[in-house]
This record gives sequence, C-alpha cells and structure tokens, in this order.
Amino acid sequence: MTDQPTDSDQPASTEATTAAVAEAVTEAAGVAAGEAADAVRESEVIVVGAGPTGLLLAGDLAAAGVRVTVLERRGTESNLTRAFTVHARTLEQLDARGLADELLATGSTLSSMRLFSKLTVDFSRLPSRFPFVLITPQSHTERLLQERAVKAGAELLRDHEVTALRQDADGVTLEVRTAAGPVTHRAAYVVGTDGVRSTVRELLGIPYPGESVISSVLLADVRLERAPQDVLTVRATEAGFGFLSPFGDGWYRVIAWDRTRQLPDDAPVELAEIADIARRTLGEDYGMHDARWMSRFHSDERQVARYRDGRVLLAGDAAHCHSPAGGQGMNTGLQDAANLGWKLAAVVHGWAPDGLLDSYQDERHPVGKSVLRSSGTLIRLALARSAATRAVRSALTSLSDQLGPLVSRGARTISGIGISYPAGPGAHPLAGHRMPDLRLASDRPGRPARLYEALREGKFVLVTTDERAPGAPFSGLEAAVTEPWADRLVHAAPADPHGKLRSTVLLVRPDGYAAWAAADPSRAELRTALVHWLGRPSVD
Repeated sequence: MTDQPTDSDQPASTEATTAAVAEAVTEAAGVAAGEAADAVRESEVIVVGAGPTGLLLAGDLAAAGVRVTVLERRGTESNLTRAFTVHARTLEQLDARGLADELLATGSTLSSMRLFSKLTVDFSRLPSRFPFVLITPQSHTERLLQERAVKAGAELLRDHEVTALRQDADGVTLEVRTAAGPVTHRAAYVVGTDGVRSTVRELLGIPYPGESVISSVLLADVRLERAPQDVLTVRATEAGFGFLSPFGDGWYRVIAWDRTRQLPDDAPVELAEIADIARRTLGEDYGMHDARWMSRFHSDERQVARYRDGRVLLAGDAAHCHSPAGGQGMNTGLQDAANLGWKLAAVVHGWAPDGLLDSYQDERHPVGKSVLRSSGTLIRLALARSAATRAVRSALTSLSDQLGPLVSRGARTISGIGISYPAGPGAHPLAGHRMPDLRLASDRPGRPARLYEALREGKFVLVTTDERAPGAPFSGLEAAVTEPWADRLVHAAPADPHGKLRSTVLLVRPDGYAAWAAADPSRAELRTALVHWLGRPSVD
C-alpha cells in the first residue's frame, strides 16, 4: 500500500477528461497566450500546481465563489500515476463533494492489509461509510477533481511556469513563463501545491529539512502473464520487498527493492532485475513482460517548519513528503486542501479575519508530522536493516493476535479517520473531532439524508433536533438566530431526535469537523458561536 515518488516521470493509463473540461482548459490557455506581455492578470487566489491537492483546493474555492486561477508548469494533462491508495477519510471528503461513488467505480476495495507476512491491519471496522481502502490509479482522482474545478469556474492554465514571486501588504505578484512569453499574475493569496520540488517554496526561501529514507527502489509498468490472486500484492522479506497493483486496463505497477543491490537513481534498470526481486519477495514474478517504463528512485522524509509565509501558503508535497509506506502522501495533501479551502474562501469574502489562516498551520502541521512518524516506522520495519529492527518486526508479527487494539488504532491513523484538531479549553467534547456521516431527517425530496450530502453545498451545517430544527418556513430558536447567515449555513435535523445528540446543537465545519457544540444553548450562546465561526452576518 504505497504512494509513488512525486518527481518520477512514469506514464500510466488514465481516462481522458470530458470534452467540456478539455475545451475549457484549452480556451483558458489560449486567452492567456493571446494577452499582451505587460498585462497583469488578476485573481483572488492563485493555486500553483494542478495535482490532486491543487485541484481539490481550486474546486472548493471556485464553488465558494472565489475567483481562482491554477497555474501548471506542464503543458499537457498529467500522465503520471504516483499513488494507488485512497483512504477512508479521503473518500469521506470526496463524498462531501459528490465524487466518492464515481471514484469507487474506477477501482477495487480492500477491507484489510497484510504487513510483514502475518500482521494484518483491518479497515473493515472503521466507523465510516467507507470501511476499506480503495485501490485506483491517481489519474482517476485527478480527472474527477479537474472536472469539478473547471465546472465550478476555476481557470486552469497549463504551460505556465512561475519564475518569480513577491508579496506586499495587499497581495502577491507572480512572474510566469509561458510559450507566448512572460505574463504577470497577481492575487490576494497564493497557494503552492507544486510538489516536492516546489518552486513556490524555493522562491520563498523556506527550508525543507529531512533525509532520504530509502534508495534504489525499482519501478515499472508491466504486463503479466498470470494475474495475482489479490487486488494488491505486497510483501517484505529478508531479501527486500515487492509490490504489485493493477491500473485496471491490463497494466500493472510493480515496485521492488533489493536489500543487497543499492545503486544510484541514474543506474540502468532491466526488467530481469525487477522480476528477480519480485520472485524473491512475492514468491513469483507473474510472467512480467513488455515493460513500457522503468525507473529507479529514492524517497525522502521532509517537512517545512511553517505552512504559511504572509499571503503565501503551502500544501501537499510542497509542505511535506513521506516514505511511500501506508499510501498516505496524496491523502494527506487532499486533506490539507479540504482544511484550507473554506478558510481561504471566508477570508477572501471578508467573513473571517486573516488570522483564520494561521489555524491551517496549527491543525495541519501536526498531522504532517504524525504521517512522517507513522510512514517512517512502517518503512523502517519493512527495510529492517539492523538485527534489532528485524527482532522488533518479528515480535510484532508473532504477537499479532495480542496487538488488536494497537493495530485498530493504527488503522484509524493511517485511514485519516482518527485525525482530530485542537479545540481549546472548555470546549464541548465533540469540538475538533471528525464527524461521522450522521443520518438526517429528510422530510421532502431533495433534502439531504446524510451529513456528507448536506456538506456538498460547501457551507457550515447546523444540526439540531427535530423540535428545534427549522421546517419550511423556518421556525424555532435556531432559525431566528441563524437566518442572517443563510449564505454560509445549512440547517439539518438528525433522523433520530432522541439519539446521541438529543438536545445538543452541533455546528459542523465545511471540512466535516465539529466547529462547536453545546447542550441546550441560549440564543446568545448560539449567536456568539456563529459570529466566531462564520463572521458577521450578511443581514442583521
């Protein structure tokens, strides 16, 4: 279960984007190419990098009515597939955008994952609508996110390479190289989602400390004479480790690492070498043939100290990179975007102070650090270079039956379901925690039946009991207090008014985490919470 290296150039099978999306992207690029060289193109937010993180962020911003431009260095749509793993929390975020079911149709699911031959991580008990891992090429995720972003109004400009950055009190100016000549772009905020070798990060002069955790890893896209029995085939042995995952069109991604053969990245790669280590780790090579691409790479563990520098923010691999173990790289970046998008929209629209963006650092930097630790632990156990590490791995596998609670906690951590954010002293126990997909009262057609359906509007969701919930027309305490925030708030009622929530009023953030909750709050308490989280109302 892995992510692939961010800077590799491997081709992968991918579906073409829809004709409408392709036409919109081409038209946008043509407009940019026809501009005068000295024109300054204005946006409210510029996202640099059109990978999964940048595309989800751009889609969220555009859906929220923010004028957003995506600048992508590559001249054509990405033909790379680095990640194959989509975890439960990421699927929940995609569900909140109406994309999860379509993505599920592109791959296969795994309810458990075996590590180190005997240790099994069980995802089937995750408290989620998606108690599994989805195995699908990253290209499918990118396609859906790009379609959504462009449809929502984001401008995607390819063959636009950022060469200079300067920021002042009012905004950020980018100098951009295009095929038609230099162009200047300016926005109130810029987000660098441009990968491990982030130009935005380098132009800011932000260090990217860390180290290489594994080297001389072999990758290839191959055909197989015999298909593996399992959807995902992975195993670590004394010889090294092997990995096989399908693209879904007859091609497979193979990853192999030979403990005894450590060569530089530019050393030639032969299919016979990959097949040999596959036989020694996976038990057979499945008749690998007709490799369309092969490479050798190394993987780093790095993280910037700060995700924000004035009006410029970093997300995804530009802010953190991890070992491929656990398949958490793309997933962590997508959750960065989900956390940041609604905050940027609130600041741009003037609903929230600029300081709200500091909470992005406070909430997501610790998550990135945790992923470095967990993925680093997994890869070091898999590599087991020292006798002591191999002894620890052996003990873990032999005690697998006794490690149930620990393994379950690991499943929640790797899947993202276990992530929560600090809520501050005196907060309700729910505050800062990921909200499950609560069943909602749906008394008329078109009304959301689940919390994550209600979140598809990109707004906060106020969940109250049936007695309190506004009907049609609105009524009750919450309606009287909250109606002025109707442009950024959705009302909902739990399907079971006598369930766990009962008299609790719950305010859920657009990213699916509880912002605030209180038992039987007064009108003044509710209004105070709404002002704090949603800003001053449009109508008061």
